[in-house]
Amino acid sequence: MFDTISKEYDGINKIMTFGIDKKWRKKVINIIAENNPKYILDIASGTGDLAILAAQKTQASTIIGADISKGMLEIGKKKVKKLNLSHRITMQYGDSENLPFDSNFFDAITVAFGVRNFENLDKGIQEIYRVLKPDGKFVVLETSVPTSPIIKQGYLFHSNYMLPFFGKLFSKDPKAYSYLSKSAKNFPYGVAFNNILLKNGFKEVQNLPQTLGVATIYIANK
Repeated sequence: MFDTISKEYDGINKIMTFGIDKKWRKKVINIIAENNPKYILDIASGTGDLAILAAQKTQASTIIGADISKGMLEIGKKKVKKLNLSHRITMQYGDSENLPFDSNFFDAITVAFGVRNFENLDKGIQEIYRVLKPDGKFVVLETSVPTSPIIKQGYLFHSNYMLPFFGKLFSKDPKAYSYLSKSAKNFPYGVAFNNILLKNGFKEVQNLPQTLGVATIYIANK
């Protein structure tokens, strides 16, 4: 599914979030930059936006963008090459539930709009914990449902109708955007996701709602 929508994914994503996702991603990178990470892993990296931002905003020598969609990775590789960042960023195939990396290797790990697509959420979190160094930081950016009744109604209208509409208008696979809408609504956001992180070994877990609660940044330490 993601292979099919890879070419138009970046463009539709900007339309769907009104470009605000760029601001959220910058916050994620600012959080991990506080610890001056040398090795960064971006899981479900897609077309590499967060990995590229990490290269631009941190001094990390090695940044790996891992994804299971070869179509997305190909787009990401082209973007990395165009920006002359191939010496620092490697876009490679990687399954979140069976990561091809040594234990205790990365200083920081990020996931933007990807954990809701993990087939087995606990297993994916456990793998992230395994490859993260002790005292390493794990930061997640994910959609969430606003708590305010008025904002929630607007969010649900956008998610249930606008997202699938633009998906049908611009995408080769309109069902993909219906899936993305459903997966966003079904994700255990807020305290529920905090508890999943704690259950799988992370500590000092916190969630930071963004833009009236339509997205949330989660911070956890190993």
